[in-house]
Amino acid sequence: MKHLSHYVGEQIEVEISGHKQITGILIEIGTDIIVMYTKEGDFYYIPILHIQKVKIPKINETEEIINPGNTPINTHTDEISLRKIVNNAKGLFVEIFVTSKNSIHGYVTNLMNDYIVFYSPVFKTMFIPFHHLKWLIPYNPNQTPYGLDRQNFPVNPSRITLARTFEEQIKKLQGQMVVYDLGEDKDKIGQLKNIENNVIELVTAREESVFINTRHIKTLHFS
Repeated sequence: MKHLSHYVGEQIEVEISGHKQITGILIEIGTDIIVMYTKEGDFYYIPILHIQKVKIPKINETEEIINPGNTPINTHTDEISLRKIVNNAKGLFVEIFVTSKNSIHGYVTNLMNDYIVFYSPVFKTMFIPFHHLKWLIPYNPNQTPYGLDRQNFPVNPSRITLARTFEEQIKKLQGQMVVYDLGEDKDKIGQLKNIENNVIELVTAREESVFINTRHIKTLHFS
């Protein structure tokens, strides 16, 4: 995407995985990420991995969007990357998009080797494979998710010991009730029975065994 660098400051249209389209000013390009600013006043941090198409609209097809200048997440380095952005976003209220349907609101608590630990007031502690993150939007400084008081957001929301990799973390949850991909599919809710060779055995409410490839799990939370 480096060849787009001469369009920095201009309006572009981006299509990402899941056929989601974002229109705004191209603010910055990093090693594996771009930053866009939309007319709604949101900064989108979008991994290049999930960009399927970029279109440069005609001038008469664009709406005026004023470049805001500084970005809300500063890496203090010459070139940004997805990992640096997520790491510097820890503790900030953000919206992230992972599944094909719904965004998740809350804040990043930890960044491990290949997954993000995220706290949502709805889903509580979540584990999100790094490569499934499709965008991150920082909240306005005076906003909180769902208008909740900041006291509803614990500094250390979970006492669970964190593993370095996503697969190791899943193993720590054997025997517990878990929910994958926000529970959009009933076959992704149940007791985590076993994990072997990147395949999870899940026992559903009706005691049916379902086997899931961990590489296709976008989110995991537990109760």
